[in-house]
Amino acid sequence: MDPKLTGNDYVQETKASDGEVEPSKRNSITGDVFVHDNGADTDLRRILSTRHLTMIALGSSIGMGLWLGSGTSLIKGGPAGIFLGYCLSGAMIWAVAHSIGEMAVMYPLPSAFVQWTGKFVDPSAAFALGWAYYFSFAITIANELAAANTIISFWTDKVPVAAWITIWWAVLILVNVGAVTIFGEVEVVCSAIKFSWIFVVIISLIVVSAGGGPNHESVGFRYWNDTPFTNGFKGFLSVMPTCIFAMAGSENAGLVAAETLNPRKSVPRAVGSIWLRLALFYLLGSLMVTINVSPFDEDLFGGVGTNASPFVVAYRNAGIPALAHMMNAIILLSVISCGSISIYAGARTAMGLAYLGMAPKQFKKADKLGRPWWALIPIVVIGGGLGYLNVNNSGAKVFGWLSNLTSLFTLAGWGMICLSHIRFRYAWKLQGREVSELPWKSWTYPYAAWFGFIMCVVLIIVQFYLAVWPLGGTATAESFFANYISIPVLLVLWGGAKVYYRGRRWVDLSTVDLDYGRRFYHDELDKEKGQKKGVKGVAYKTLGAIFN
Repeated sequence: MDPKLTGNDYVQETKASDGEVEPSKRNSITGDVFVHDNGADTDLRRILSTRHLTMIALGSSIGMGLWLGSGTSLIKGGPAGIFLGYCLSGAMIWAVAHSIGEMAVMYPLPSAFVQWTGKFVDPSAAFALGWAYYFSFAITIANELAAANTIISFWTDKVPVAAWITIWWAVLILVNVGAVTIFGEVEVVCSAIKFSWIFVVIISLIVVSAGGGPNHESVGFRYWNDTPFTNGFKGFLSVMPTCIFAMAGSENAGLVAAETLNPRKSVPRAVGSIWLRLALFYLLGSLMVTINVSPFDEDLFGGVGTNASPFVVAYRNAGIPALAHMMNAIILLSVISCGSISIYAGARTAMGLAYLGMAPKQFKKADKLGRPWWALIPIVVIGGGLGYLNVNNSGAKVFGWLSNLTSLFTLAGWGMICLSHIRFRYAWKLQGREVSELPWKSWTYPYAAWFGFIMCVVLIIVQFYLAVWPLGGTATAESFFANYISIPVLLVLWGGAKVYYRGRRWVDLSTVDLDYGRRFYHDELDKEKGQKKGVKGVAYKTLGAIFN
């Protein structure tokens, strides 16, 4: 195995005369011994650390969905509606994260859940999911570019929209054309800033709500008492697409695992930190909005005023313009960060599709720094091109179109992650393997996996209901397809792939090669080899002692 595939600090393999794989080198950074990945090798370089993965997991989904989208959700659902929406979507991503954790430690592959779907569910479903997610990442890039223009308009509207889109598009390109470590460090810095700022937001808005702002107006839970739900139960349902869109990207930790030094250490820490992100960013963050901003404020994003973030509106109404400007700057940073991650994730998804034989084989290639140029350039061009939709339409309108499309793709992805986890565990048991052999086990299985899968199906049905009977209007063919086109696209992709690839309806779990694409860790190797008898058993125990 070429050392450049995994980084110079990673183990190479040698074949012993008896055909067994022997570890030949210890990782100088982590001290662990790794062996051949048995099909998981790519041109990507495993040089991202636990710090990178943890911070990317913490901050990857903190973007316009929370900072800006909370405004449209507050208008549609009211204070109680938006808070309950984040509670429900937060419970879902918590469940999905545990499925990701167990699978990513075992199979850290370039496109993660796309390849897991092909391995354990159905190759045609993997084709549909992979290409849908690819375009979802492109849509997200466009949405973040549109959001950047909306944020800038808080300060000035003298510069043409197309110029701002071009400027921020260039910034996203620069972050991604450097080495993978540059991308990792940029995201660590951005995540650290976002994570630190949320403490400022929570503390300051509690003070403002209690009357500690310059205007000395005590708000408390006034808006909860006056209008907890602005549009009843349908209003609550209508906030779910924005809440799902806000949390979309949390699954990217599974993609980053393919380029980390040691997924068994990095991934569980990232999964373990999910509660912190959910509690601090989404639940407390949305609660601060609901106790400080009226759902009828015209300046909210999605309203008829300046279309500002509800957090910015809260500070401005309280008479603290300095914090309003700082908040707007943090939002801009968050938007650019999420756009950068979407380019990264889109390129890796295309790469994974190529390894499944479902994309041009050139997408497999990466240069010596781990940059997959063939997969990277198309996602940059498509995402940036879609961003110019914002030139002739309002930011809130474009946001509504694109977030609805993205949320449905996200629900399909989350559902497939949970289903892949369920079927992986069933295959593991069916082939006579013990749960104790797993390198990392989620304590939530099977309840969280089933909860996540069922809720994804339910919310896809809810989206259909909202597309047919939209909030505050009558359905038209144009509005229906604008809100629900994602599902027909998925079905067409799946049907076309099923006809082209043929084969079984489902993967036969009794014949799945559970070791192909798997990364082995040294203690697992010792355990397996220690079970052998005779001279070989002694030799393997000796090797285990040497490398421990």
